[in-house]
Amino acid sequence: MSGRRRTREELIDLKPVFDSSAIRFDILRQRAYNLRWAEQEEGVIPLTAADMDFPCAPEIVKAVTDYAQAGYFSYAPKMGFPEFKKSISRMLNEKKKEPIPPELILPIDSAARAMSVIAKAVLKPGDEAIVCDPVDYLFKTSMEAAGAKIVLFPMEIRDGAIDFSRLEQYITPKTKMFGLCNPHNPLGMCYPLKDLDHILKLSEKYGFYIMNDEIWSDIIYSDAQFHSILELGAARNARTLSVFGFSKSYGLAGLRVGCLYAASPELFARAAEASQADSTIGGISSLSQAAGIACLDQCGYWLDAFLKHLEGNRDYALKRLNSMPGIRCRKPDATFVLFPDISSLPMTALEFTEFARKEYKVAVVPGGETFFGPGSEGHIRICLATSREVLAEGLNRLERAVLAVSR
Repeated sequence: MSGRRRTREELIDLKPVFDSSAIRFDILRQRAYNLRWAEQEEGVIPLTAADMDFPCAPEIVKAVTDYAQAGYFSYAPKMGFPEFKKSISRMLNEKKKEPIPPELILPIDSAARAMSVIAKAVLKPGDEAIVCDPVDYLFKTSMEAAGAKIVLFPMEIRDGAIDFSRLEQYITPKTKMFGLCNPHNPLGMCYPLKDLDHILKLSEKYGFYIMNDEIWSDIIYSDAQFHSILELGAARNARTLSVFGFSKSYGLAGLRVGCLYAASPELFARAAEASQADSTIGGISSLSQAAGIACLDQCGYWLDAFLKHLEGNRDYALKRLNSMPGIRCRKPDATFVLFPDISSLPMTALEFTEFARKEYKVAVVPGGETFFGPGSEGHIRICLATSREVLAEGLNRLERAVLAVSR
């Protein structure tokens, strides 16, 4: 990321940021929705939605405060603040190994909204869109809202591998889009460059578009390597529309800030039109962009420290989960969620999550049709973006629930 990297000594000083002492649980119980603290019964630990328990970096708070204290909330540029687009461009140029001009970047009110805009820009009723199973439900939701018929492609859930000869059998003359989640939510894997190359070859052969969701691409662990499909060049990505965000890496879900990028000016124009930013129906708030600029220009040190904390939580949780009877969990390359296999337990994923929440006061997300597709049945998703103390107690409760149903 852009911004000065702090020294090792400075990172050590930042450790308290990720302790329970830094978490305002009273505020989380008022403000943290989407299956989290504000929606749970008293005493329940939510390891649910992919949203961190920590306050954001102080530079972000200052940027938003300074903007607000000036007292003006005038209309912003319809295509986003130029300085925000330049900050995004610098970050993407560094991380994607491909020149990405600011004029082909559209700041937008959340990565989820970007997915909806992309689908609306290229899909029409009767088109088919291939969605991997399992994957985050927003792919299916955004494409269906544009009128497309969803074609689920079963993934190898153990490692996320794609059988391309089988995938090609799912492509028809009506196929107009393929959903690519890289890094993958909920499996936590990064696609190898050869797989991304193969996806582009299929796009070139059959003429479908690619919705490339890279919202998790900042959360990569030190023992893994991330490749973006954009590394393969703008010319080959003429049918690719990419999504980036700030909520996972900087804790800004409530500010609704993300962006989309299209390598093709013609495709970018279609996406910009679909966003309705030009008419002021769509668009992103000024405060959100002020926060985004601070993230990219000042908070690289904070993200580095956060990643170090997450990696410790990942390794701790993996050891705990894989010691529980009937539970198997692979090590993710990326994201701050785990996706353990609980299919050996005598309950469905939904039944187990309800049992664990009601009887043992720990909430996790069930696999199944609602959140990740039918191929995710027999799994649960666990969020790691909290303190070690909260995570440990949540896993203690989860283990007691597992032991109770295993008797």
